[in-house]
Parts: sequence; structure tokens; C-alpha cells
Amino acid sequence: MSRPRKRQKHAIKDIAAERMVVLFGLAQSTYATHPDRSDRYVDLARRVGMRYRVRMPSALRRRICRKCHSFLVPGSSARVRLHGRYLTITCSKCGNHMRYPYHRDS
Repeated sequence: MSRPRKRQKHAIKDIAAERMVVLFGLAQSTYATHPDRSDRYVDLARRVGMRYRVRMPSALRRRICRKCHSFLVPGSSARVRLHGRYLTITCSKCGNHMRYPYHRDS
């Protein structure tokens, strides 16, 4: 593989990562009026990541339900609870529980 092609590949991956962030911003801004549209934006962001093999940042990955792939908004489409050393997020659509470890600052 020559150098120009490798540089081009990195540029394409950077553009794909940027598109994912933009699509999540659109999902956040349109959730209040069109929740179905925000789910579609999240689906598009997932597909862009899979198509160009770009990992989604963990901050964005937590905003998606692992089971039904819907956009999660705490207090509206998701319930967030603290259980001991775990943060538990429950999806309102499918009822799926997602657990993430966290450390309290004492």
C-alpha cells in the first residue's frame, strides 16, 4: 500500500468519526420534537461507524441502547440509577439494563 492511499484512508476515517459526532448532535437537538427521527440519526451514526470501521467514542456509545439501538436521554427515554459501584441505565422502550462501573470520590 502506497503512502498517499494510507493518508487517504486516515482522512476518510476522520471524516466518518466527525459525521458520527454531528449525527449525535442532531439526535440530541431533535429529540424533544421528533424522537423517532433522533433514533434514525443514531442508526445512521452506527452504520457510518460500521461501514468505515471507526469505533464510536464511549461517551456516545452510552447514549445508545445495546438491545434496541434507540437514542437514550436520561429522564425521558432512559432511567439512570446508582447501585453500589455501578451506574445502571434502563431503556424505556425495551427495558434493557446496562451497567457501567464507576468510582465514587470519597
